[in-house]
Order: sequence, then C-alpha cells, then structure tokens
Amino acid sequence: MTTFLQLTVNGAGRGAVYALLALGFVIIFRATGVVNFAHGSFVFLGGYVTYVASDSLGFAGAAALGVATAAIGALLIERFLIARTRLADPISLALLTIGVDVIITEDIARRLGTETPFLSPPFAGDVVRIGDVTILSGQLVAIAVSAVLIGTLLLAFRYTGWGLSMRAQAENREAASLMGIRNSQVTASAWVVAGALAGIAVLFLATQDFSGAGLSRGTHALALVAFPAAIIGGLDSVGGAVFGGLVVGLTEAYAAQYISFDFSKSAVYLVMLVILVAVPSGLFGSKDVNRV
Repeated sequence: MTTFLQLTVNGAGRGAVYALLALGFVIIFRATGVVNFAHGSFVFLGGYVTYVASDSLGFAGAAALGVATAAIGALLIERFLIARTRLADPISLALLTIGVDVIITEDIARRLGTETPFLSPPFAGDVVRIGDVTILSGQLVAIAVSAVLIGTLLLAFRYTGWGLSMRAQAENREAASLMGIRNSQVTASAWVVAGALAGIAVLFLATQDFSGAGLSRGTHALALVAFPAAIIGGLDSVGGAVFGGLVVGLTEAYAAQYISFDFSKSAVYLVMLVILVAVPSGLFGSKDVNRV
C-alpha cells in the first residue's frame, strides 16, 4: 500500500506539470484550430534562457526572463507565421509548427553542445515525509503552482471579457468577429499564455527531481508527452487538459513500477489510443471538433 501511495504522489506531481503543458495545447487549439507541435520548443527555449541567465540574475530573475522569453517567442511565431497564413488548411499550419519546432530545438541543442545542465530552483532536492511516503518539495510546488495557474485561467475564461472572447471565438470565429471581437488579439493572447505556461513548466521538467534528462532533447521529449494528455481530455476542453495531465502522470508512474520503466512512455500512448477508439473527441471534448 505504501508503494502505491508513493507512486500516486509521484504521478500527481508529474501530472500537474503535464496539465500545464496540455493546457497550452488546448488554449491554442481553441483560439486557432491549430495543433501546435512547436510547444516543446517553447519549453526548451524558456529552459535555456533560464539556465544561461541564472548566474547573473539568480534563479528567480532568470526564471522570470525564461518565462517571458517563451511567451514572446510564441507571440512572434503567431504574428509572423501563423497570422500571415491564417487562411491555410489546419493540417498545413500543424506541419508549419513542426518545422518551427525542429529549427528552435536544433539551434538550442547546438548551443548546449554536450552539456546536459539541470535547473536548480531553491526547492530542488528537499523532501517532506508523511509516514512512509516521501514527497519531493518540487512535486508539492508543482502541484501548488499548477493549481493556482489553472484555477486563475478557469476563472478568467468564465468571468473576464478575454475569456468570453476566447469562448466566442472557439464556438464560431466568423460570428465572433461580426460581434466586434478582434480575432487577432484573442489569437495572439492565446499563444502568449501557452508560451508562458511552457516556460513555467520547464522550471520543473529540467530539474533532477523530475527526471534525469536535464536540459536537453530529453526535456523536449518530456514536454511532448503532454500532447497525449490534451488528446485524452479533449483538445478543446480546459478541464480535460487537467484531467488528461493527471492520467498521463499516474500512468507513467504505475507502468514504470509495475511493468517496466521502458514501457512507461508507451503506456501513455496506449491509453491515448484506447480512449480515442472509445471516444474519438476525447473524454471531455466537443464531438464536432475537427481533428488534425
């Protein structure tokens, strides 16, 4: 029983980070109808800037700069690429984001060379023990930060003008435009928020508490594990992204322990395939969503 509780805690900590990343996929998809495969590169970009700036700015200042850089990078991609091709087929735009992802990822990997540095936030390495269960401080912080950010976004979606504009555009872009909603501003803000979430997520992804990958292509690969989370919950469902993130985190933890570590990543995609066969739109997704 202790092992199961330990795995559940570990899975929930990882799931909270995956939920942040999955939420980035969902926000962009709701605003634009585009599946953003460059999301992993936002993670890598934010982590790289945080690492480079840590010595001069300290972790807090470097983290703020990394999050801002990821958000601005996402905005630039939207303004100079996506916005100029908004009439293109969604499949073409998805392929465009794959190209952007490769360019950014390869450039940062070239800059890092053979280095695989870890980010070192103040909470890294500390543990809290409750009975026989050991909880890493990073997991607790990840859960707390994710809960605050996700809760804030849910409230914003429901009670602010920005949230109303997002929901209206997700329902019918042309009708929203006729009602005076500026589609370009809504779309740009969605990419900024998604980029910022990616920049925050890497502060946990690239630590020794989360994985042994460090800041490398392994971090980029971990970020893309959040894509099944978004699919499981439903690509147009904010609540589904949170649920999907937890499902992915717990699936990884249980599969690594009870089957094998190598199978744990495959298990995530297996769960995704089973859910897609049973519910093509995802557990909480709208049934009329066009998939890429």
